[in-house]
Amino acid sequence: MLQQLEQLKSKALQELTSINHPEQMESWRVRYLGKKSELTRILRSLATLPVDERKAVGAQANRVKADLADGLRQKEQALREMQLAASAQEERIDITLPGHPFPIGRLHPITQTLHEICSIFASMGFQVVEGPEVEWDHYNFEALNIPKEHPARDTMATLWVDFKTDSGQRPMLLRTHTTSVDIRIMETTPPPLRVVIPGKVYRYEASDATHTPMFYQIDGLVVDEGITMADLKGTLYEFARRFFGEDRKVRFRCDYFPFVEPGAEMAIECSVCGGKGCRLCNYTGWIEILGAGMTHPQVLRNGGLDPQVYTGFAFGMGVDRLPILRYGIDDTRLFYSSDLRFLRQF
Repeated sequence: MLQQLEQLKSKALQELTSINHPEQMESWRVRYLGKKSELTRILRSLATLPVDERKAVGAQANRVKADLADGLRQKEQALREMQLAASAQEERIDITLPGHPFPIGRLHPITQTLHEICSIFASMGFQVVEGPEVEWDHYNFEALNIPKEHPARDTMATLWVDFKTDSGQRPMLLRTHTTSVDIRIMETTPPPLRVVIPGKVYRYEASDATHTPMFYQIDGLVVDEGITMADLKGTLYEFARRFFGEDRKVRFRCDYFPFVEPGAEMAIECSVCGGKGCRLCNYTGWIEILGAGMTHPQVLRNGGLDPQVYTGFAFGMGVDRLPILRYGIDDTRLFYSSDLRFLRQF
C-alpha cells in the first residue's frame, strides 16, 4: 500500500504539470482530493490494517495528501499569474497612439446670439451693462410711466415676490423687461448715455411657438442733447443689416409703450414663409422683434434728467426670436428643451 501511495502521488503531480485551464484544475482536484478519490478510499481502509502497518500507511497517506494540496495551491497561483500576464498583454496601452478625443461643449445658441448682438452694438459705441432680475416695483413699473392702475401691468402678467422690511412690505417682482435698468442708469450716470442691457425676464403666460414664461431680452438706451427719431431708426436699421443681412426686409409701424413717445415696433420679414404667411408669423408675413421709441419726458424726469435739455430713445428686443428668424426655426421652446440633437446644430 505504501508503494501504491507513491505511485498515486507521482501520477497526480505529473498530471498537474500539464494543466493550463481552471476547469481542468477542478477536475484534477475532484479526482485526487475529492471524497470519492483513490486517496480518500485508502484513508478509509486504514481500519482494516494491522496496528503497526496502519501507522506507517496513515502517516504516508497524510503526507501524500499534503503534498498534493500544496501542489494544487502552487498550480492555482501559477495559473492566476499566467492569466494576469495574458490580460495585461491584451490590454496593453500603446502610448504612441493618439488619445481618444473628448467632446468639447459649446455655448448655447441663445448665449451665442446675446454675444453677437452685444458685439454689434458695442461696435456702434454702446456699453453693455446688467441689472437685477428681482426688481422693485418702482423701477420696473412706476418710474416707467406704469402706475398701479395702468392696464399695461395686465399685459405683462407679473410674477410678484413678497419682501418685508422694517418699514413694512415693499412690492418686488421678477422683472418683466430689462427696461427696468434704464432708470437705475439715468440716476447714477450723467449723459451722454449709450447702453445695451441684456438679461432674463419673466412673464406669467402660457408657452407657445413664440412665447415662454422666461426669455432673454436686450434693451437699449441713448440719452444726449439733440437725439431724434432719425437716430433711432438709423441705429436699428444698421443692427438689422448686420445681424440678418442686407436682403432682409424691415418694417416700422407706430405702436404704444408707456415709457416712450412716440412709440414704434420693428418687424422682420418671416424667414420661414418669406412673407407669404405661416403659423410662426401668425399668417402676417412679419414677426415683431422689438419695440422702440423716443424716451418719454416724464421718464427722463424720473431718472433725474431735464427733458428740456436732453432727449433720448430706447428699444427692447426678445433675443429668442432673432435666431428663429435667422435660421427658420418654427418653435422657440426648442431652445429650452435640452435636446442635444437640436443644440448641436449651433
